[in-house]
Amino acid sequence: MKMTFWGAASTTTGSLHLLEHHGKKIALDCGLFQGRRAEYFTRNKEFPCDPSEVSTLILSHAHIDHTGNVPNFVKQGFKGDIICTHATADLVRLLLLDSAHIQEKDIQFVNKKRARRKEPPLEPLYTIEDAEQCLDMFVGAGYYRPMVVDEELTIKFLDAGHILGSSQIQVDLAKGDGAEPHRLVYSGDIGRSKRVILRNPETPSEVDTLIMESTYGSRESPPFDNLKDDLRDLVNRVAERGGKIIVPAFSVGRTQQIVYQLNVLFNEEAIPRIPIYVDSPLSTNVTAVFRQHPECFNRQTRELLQTDDDVFGFDTLTYIRSVEESIELNKRKGPFMVISASGMCEAGRILHHLRNAIGNPNNCILICGYQAEHTLGRRLVEKQKEVRIFGETHELKAEVKVLNGFSGHADKEELREYAFRVEERSGGRLRKIYLVHGEEEARKDLAEWINTHLKARAILPQRGESFDIN
Repeated sequence: MKMTFWGAASTTTGSLHLLEHHGKKIALDCGLFQGRRAEYFTRNKEFPCDPSEVSTLILSHAHIDHTGNVPNFVKQGFKGDIICTHATADLVRLLLLDSAHIQEKDIQFVNKKRARRKEPPLEPLYTIEDAEQCLDMFVGAGYYRPMVVDEELTIKFLDAGHILGSSQIQVDLAKGDGAEPHRLVYSGDIGRSKRVILRNPETPSEVDTLIMESTYGSRESPPFDNLKDDLRDLVNRVAERGGKIIVPAFSVGRTQQIVYQLNVLFNEEAIPRIPIYVDSPLSTNVTAVFRQHPECFNRQTRELLQTDDDVFGFDTLTYIRSVEESIELNKRKGPFMVISASGMCEAGRILHHLRNAIGNPNNCILICGYQAEHTLGRRLVEKQKEVRIFGETHELKAEVKVLNGFSGHADKEELREYAFRVEERSGGRLRKIYLVHGEEEARKDLAEWINTHLKARAILPQRGESFDIN
């Protein structure tokens, strides 16, 4: 057995890991690489492996950095099953079509500027038609139900607690001669404990090899109790000065968390009832998907949804679908809040809202999730004096506030606890932990802790590096 790490190795985007077993190739995730525009197109268009040689693609969860390059994978020859949880399948169908739509629209906007400079037009990474081609290839599976991929490989999904439908992928690989299978677990993205809406992440057992995310391997996230107070203070402060609050947020998970917390604050009369706009055509459909999958919710949320209360809606909240309504928001005077995608400010309607709000010190840009290197979101977190949006330079005058408590990723203490529990429940079987989906500082800090406190050894794979899995 061999594992090659092609994506999210020393980065946090573009997840793609290739497992080879007895002549067959299994891909774990197929995400979009996000970063500088030139590298974005090159890395996402050119696969390091031949998709036509891959028999099965297994997805950990619906976020675009784990699923967003599936249309290209299919376009370039992949013909097998795409396996994931039922909720992930429902969400990915929406997200891929939306991603394709955004790419087509963004390229149109960019090409207008290129035409004025007499530069040749660019093609979108993939089209809506490309995304539609892969939708019938999805195979949904329930949590905890073993699924036979072939006579030598069985998988099972465990709850990762990251977003709706997120999973850890347990892979049991037959060794032959009646020997006990080798158990490999790919953690996907591990969620935080005691969050609103979702269940806590589970701990796999009897694991031989662990592929583990390390996004916040060197960071502590604030307690959830502080998050509510910080959000309350921010809304009150910006509303008092008549400003706009612009919130880049993933359409799935982060948006619902923010809406949930705002609803609580409104009900407690802790913040003024300013207009809240969720500017995303996905929102209504995503909320419907949430309601269809109570198996992903914690007990409190399931009980709440059995009443007449709508935890994802209230009287000052408006879901924006049309482009015309979105444009009108840029003409409105504050105070109000806009929650819009994408979460790392790399594409979509959020770019237009940022462009119109970034130069006013009364406004606030609220960052509520991880921002990868070389993304616009990271440059805003770093409070760079000037940033480029749609190829034009803008001076950053708006306030930038980071609330990491909204993050769907486990922080360093929760990651350490997860690794400790997996080893404890594996009875001495766990030998190697491959750390992925983290920048170098985060991976190194987590690896140092593992190598100091656990018997398992931490390994930091680089892009394209292969390892024998025994």
